[in-house]
Amino acid sequence: MKRNIVLIFLLILAVCITGCGKPAAKKDEVVVWHWMTDRDKALQTLAEKYQEKTGVTISLELYAPSNIYSQKIISAAQARVLPDIFGILDEKEILGEFIKSGNVANLTEAFQANNAVWKKSLFPRALAASQFEDGNFYDVIPGIYGVPLDVTNIQMLYNKKLLEKAGIKNPPGTFKEFLGAIAALRRVGISGMVSGWGEPWLINCFASNYAFNIVGEEKIMATYRGEVSYTDSDWLKVLGVFSTLHKKQALMEGIATKGNKYAEQDFALERAAFAFNGSWCVNVYNNMNAELEYGVMLPPAISKNFPMKIWGGAGSSFVVNDKSPNKDKAVAFLKWLTAKEQQAYLAKETHNLPSNRQALDAIPEILSEFAEAMDSTTHPTIWELNEDALVIEAFDRGIQSIIIGEKSPKKVAREVQAIKERQMKKKKR
Repeated sequence: MKRNIVLIFLLILAVCITGCGKPAAKKDEVVVWHWMTDRDKALQTLAEKYQEKTGVTISLELYAPSNIYSQKIISAAQARVLPDIFGILDEKEILGEFIKSGNVANLTEAFQANNAVWKKSLFPRALAASQFEDGNFYDVIPGIYGVPLDVTNIQMLYNKKLLEKAGIKNPPGTFKEFLGAIAALRRVGISGMVSGWGEPWLINCFASNYAFNIVGEEKIMATYRGEVSYTDSDWLKVLGVFSTLHKKQALMEGIATKGNKYAEQDFALERAAFAFNGSWCVNVYNNMNAELEYGVMLPPAISKNFPMKIWGGAGSSFVVNDKSPNKDKAVAFLKWLTAKEQQAYLAKETHNLPSNRQALDAIPEILSEFAEAMDSTTHPTIWELNEDALVIEAFDRGIQSIIIGEKSPKKVAREVQAIKERQMKKKKR
């Protein structure tokens, strides 16, 4: 009796997985799952336009917020009911697992067709986020697996009115000039810099900028491999940036615990002269204060030995289900969606940087300022290797302690290095 009950349960489960999942695909319908609430209306408009043009129905299904969306994608992959087009919001390692499981199509051939006209139209940094090279760490067959809808980067912003009020004619180009601007702003009662550094990833991003400028990429990777200590003099200089910002009172009060949405409010309402934020902020600031006058600048460099690198690359990307019977139609739609005309429309409607370089002449001036720095972008998803998660956490939390004056750069460096050595020993076991 128990055996029969188990068999019946397994039969019901099998029916639910195969029959209660996604219905059989329609010949002229491409199903797209996405998470972008701010772009849903614009995407729906383009989907209707595409149907009028080709006769192919694009069914857009919105699932938000992003964490709920990611859970849905993982569950759908396990149940084998993924849509024709979807996005993977997790780290590149997870993308690699989806690819190796046969859930994501290799789009290299489509990108290379007709003398690679599609590939050449898009920002290389945007494609790199879902591209795997020969001998990659994740053991994925080399190729391009994602289609970027837009690009993004994270830079410094400055309030033009507040700088003018402090007698500052031009935005600072070096760290020394930046500290001079902070002093001038303080003399007229204006707060210096704000950012959502209560969110560790954003403080890690800022620290990474100065690591590339002071330490250099080669030495950074050597540190991740365990060949260079975090107590090295160059890493102490990186941590010293935050100590200097604290001592010079350059940071807005409460920055170490402030969420980015609150930091965005502070800058939009002109409570601080500088902000560290991403290109998505254009839409945010426009909704908060349409009269805000601001510009974009790279974080002011300290060293002349290495270039300043900023985080950037693909903003939102789609992949194609390799098991979809409508795979060719899905690729054709994404190719159309990332063409110049559609990209210009999305940029205008959503205030996001287009992934198509040919559409840049149709975007607002402030977005153009962000776009000009795309060649200076980098991102953990395209690095040779990444640091251990626990080491990153200790590094970011240590910086927060430096900002509030609890710890010195040397103390934080020693603590981070101790965790690094512990993690390396675990991996050797």
